[in-house]
Amino acid sequence: MVEKIMLWKGREMEVKKLSISWQFLIVLVLILQILSALDFDPYRVLGVSRTASQADIKKAYKKLAREWHPDKNKDPGAEDKFIQISKAYEILSNEEKRSHYDHYGDAGESQGYQKQQQQREHRFRHFHENFYFDESFFQFPFNSERRDSIDEKYLLHFSHYVNEVVPDSFKKPYLIKITSDWCFSCIHIEPVWKEVVQELEGLGVGIGVVHAGYERRLAHHLGAHSTPSILGIINGKISFFHNAVVSENLRQFVESLLPGNLVEKVTSKNYVRFLSGWQQENKPCVLLFDQMPTIPLLYKLTAFAHKDYLSFGYVYVGLRGAEEMTRQYSVNVYTPTILIFKEHIHKPADVIQARGMKRQVIDDFITQNKYLLAARLTSQKLFHELCPVKRSHRQRKYCVVLLTVEATKLSKPFEAFLSFALANTQDTVRFVHVYSNRQQEFASTLLPDSDTFQGKSAVSILERRNTAGRVVYKTLEDPWTGSESDKFILLGYLDQLRKDPALLSSEAVLPDLTDELAPIFLLRWLYSASDYISDSWDSVFHNNWREMMPLLSLVFSALFILFGTVIVQAFSDSNEERESSPPDKEEAREKTGKTEPSFTKEPSSKIPKKGFVEVTELTDLTYTSNLVRLRPGHMNVVLILSNSTKTSLLQKFALEVYSFTGSSCLHFSFLSLDKHREWLEYLLEFAQDAAPIPNQYDKHFMERDYTGYVLALNGHKKYFCLFKPQKAVEEEEAMGPCSDFDSSLHLGECRGKSSSGLGPRPIKGKLSKLSLWMERLLEGSLQRFYIPSWPDLD
Repeated sequence: MVEKIMLWKGREMEVKKLSISWQFLIVLVLILQILSALDFDPYRVLGVSRTASQADIKKAYKKLAREWHPDKNKDPGAEDKFIQISKAYEILSNEEKRSHYDHYGDAGESQGYQKQQQQREHRFRHFHENFYFDESFFQFPFNSERRDSIDEKYLLHFSHYVNEVVPDSFKKPYLIKITSDWCFSCIHIEPVWKEVVQELEGLGVGIGVVHAGYERRLAHHLGAHSTPSILGIINGKISFFHNAVVSENLRQFVESLLPGNLVEKVTSKNYVRFLSGWQQENKPCVLLFDQMPTIPLLYKLTAFAHKDYLSFGYVYVGLRGAEEMTRQYSVNVYTPTILIFKEHIHKPADVIQARGMKRQVIDDFITQNKYLLAARLTSQKLFHELCPVKRSHRQRKYCVVLLTVEATKLSKPFEAFLSFALANTQDTVRFVHVYSNRQQEFASTLLPDSDTFQGKSAVSILERRNTAGRVVYKTLEDPWTGSESDKFILLGYLDQLRKDPALLSSEAVLPDLTDELAPIFLLRWLYSASDYISDSWDSVFHNNWREMMPLLSLVFSALFILFGTVIVQAFSDSNEERESSPPDKEEAREKTGKTEPSFTKEPSSKIPKKGFVEVTELTDLTYTSNLVRLRPGHMNVVLILSNSTKTSLLQKFALEVYSFTGSSCLHFSFLSLDKHREWLEYLLEFAQDAAPIPNQYDKHFMERDYTGYVLALNGHKKYFCLFKPQKAVEEEEAMGPCSDFDSSLHLGECRGKSSSGLGPRPIKGKLSKLSLWMERLLEGSLQRFYIPSWPDLD
C-alpha cells in the first residue's frame, strides 16, 4: 500500500514538472509573438518611405510579392516573408489603418489582438487542465478545441455541397476556404477571412469551409491538394484564388466570378432603348441611381440572383447628361435610388430610396415587382408561375389571357387591356397575354371554331385544375377591341366570379407552351458541347491532375523531341545551302549592299523602309487608337507645336527621327498647343521640374512656350518620357525651303534642296539634340514619368 502511494506521488511530481515546462514554453511563445509584433514596420517591409503614394506602395508590393511568393521562391523563410509583405500592404493600402499606424504605431487592431490573446490563453489553460498522465497515455484535445466557431458555422459536407451549394451557386457565388489542423498559414489568414466573411455574407455571397482532414472526399472533389486554399463557385464552376490573401483581393476575386454583362451602364443616350426592352425580353427593367462611378458589388450580386426575371441598369449621376433622367424621374442624386419600370417607360412602377440599403430589403422590393403588369406567356415554366394550379376553394387563382397578334408597335387592344389590368389589380387575378401566331395550338384551344376571331384579339378567363393542362375557362363572345363596353363586360365577369366560380363552364386540356426565348438548336448544341468539353477538361486536368502527370510528361517529352529534331534539321539545311551557294552570288550581294544608301546614324539602327516620315495629328478622333489602346511594347513620339511653328518644326522633326522609322514599334504624331494646352499641362504635372508652379498673379503663365517639347508616350504601361528643347539655341546650317508638311514628308526632296539655303532658323535649333534623345529612348535609359490614367483629350 505504501509503495503504491509513493508511486502515485512520484507520478504526480512528474505531471507537475511537465505542466511547468509546458507553461514556460507557452509564455516564451507569447513573448516572441509580442516582440515580433512590436518589431513589425510595414514601411520597412515594403521598402518605401512614410510619404510614399499609393501607386508607389502598390508597385513595391507587386515587386516583393512576385519575388517572395512561396511557389516561386524555395527559400525556407519565403512563406513568412510573403505573409509579412501581405500584412504590410494590407495596412498601408487602407488609409484608415495607415493613419492609425502613423499616429499610434499599430493598425488599430489592438483590441482584436487582446481578444485573440485571451482566446489563446483560454485554449492553453483548457489544454493544461485536460493534460494528464495515466498508464503512459497522453490526451491531446488541442485539435478539436482549436477549431473556431465562425468556421464551424460554415462547415460543408459532401452531400450538403452536392445537393445545396451547387444548385444554389446558380443564384449566388460561393467563397469556400479549405483548412486543416496544424496549418499555421491558416492561422495567419484567419483575421482577413473573418473580415471578408462578415462583409460579403451581408451582400449575399455564400460562405463555406471544408476541413480537409475530415472531408477528404469533398476536398479531393474540389481539387484542393494543399491548405489553406480559397476557391469560388458560380454556376457549378470552380475557380481558385491565387493572389495574396488580403481583403481587397478577395473582393475583386468574388466580383470577377460574376458575368460581365449583368448590369448595363445606362446614360441619357440609351435609357429609352434600355427601358423599351421589356417588349423583346418580357422582363421589367430595374435602374439604380448612385454617385459611385463603378457599379457596386451589392447591385451586381442582386442582378445575378434575379437575372432570369428582370433586366438591370446602372446610372452614374455624376456623368454628364444624367441630369435629364434625374429630373424626369424626380430622383434625389444624393441618395441611392432604385426604380422599377414595367410597360410604361415614362413612369416607374415602384421606387425605393434609402442610404445603406440592405440586401434583404432590395430582394423583397424586387420580388414584389418580379413580373410585368400583363406579362407575355413565353414558356410553360412562366405559365406555371403566373397561373398556378388551384389548391383549394379558398386559394383560387384566375388568369385573364389576351390572345393577340404580334405587332412591332403596341396595338390599341393591348394598350386598353394594359390600362384595365392596371386599374383592376387583385391578388386572385393575374393578367397575361399570348401571341396567337407563336402559340397557335394554345390559342386555338381557347378560341371557338368560328371565323369571328380570325386576325382579331380575344380575351379568355381560365383557372388551372392540374399540372397536366386541364383548365376551366370562358372566352368573351365578341373580339376584344379595347372599347369601354368591352372593359365593362370583362369587369362584370370578374365580379361575378367572386360569387359564382361556376361561370367558367368550358373545359379543355391546354398543350404545353413552346419556349419562345430559347436559343435555336444549333446554339443549344454548341453551348452543350462547350459545357461538356469544359467539364471534361476540369475533371481530367483539374481534379485528377496528379494521376495525369506521368501521361502529360510523356506526351510533352515526345513533342519536345519531335520539335527539337525538326528545328535542328532546319538549321542544318540552311547552313548547307549557305555553304553551297556560289561565290558570284555572294559578290553580287556585297556589291548591291554597298550601293544601297545608309540612313542610319548607328550600325545597330534599322534601315528605314520608306523615303518619308508618317506623322499624324493627335486629335480626339485618333487619341484612343494612337495612345489609350496602343499595343503593348509600342510608343507614340509626339511633337508639341503651334500654328505659327508647325511647318519649320515638322521639317526638323522629320529629319531627326527619320533614321528611327525602321522600327515598327515607334509611331510619330504632333499635338497642337493652341487646342490642347490644358491636356499637356496636366501631363507635365507628373514630370519633375517640367511644368511651372501655377501663380495666380503671373499674367504670362498661360503664355508659356511649350513648342519643341517631345513626349514619348507608352499607352499600355501609362508612362511617358520628356524631351525639353535647349534654352540657348545654336544657329543651324542654311537649309532650302521644303514643301509644306501634310501628314508625310519626303526626306529626299528636303535633303536635295538643303544646299540652296535661306538664313539660319533659330526655332529649328530646339530639336537639335532630338536624335541623341531618341537613341537613349531606345536604350531605355531615359527617366519615366508614370500617371494613373490618360486624361481625356477634349
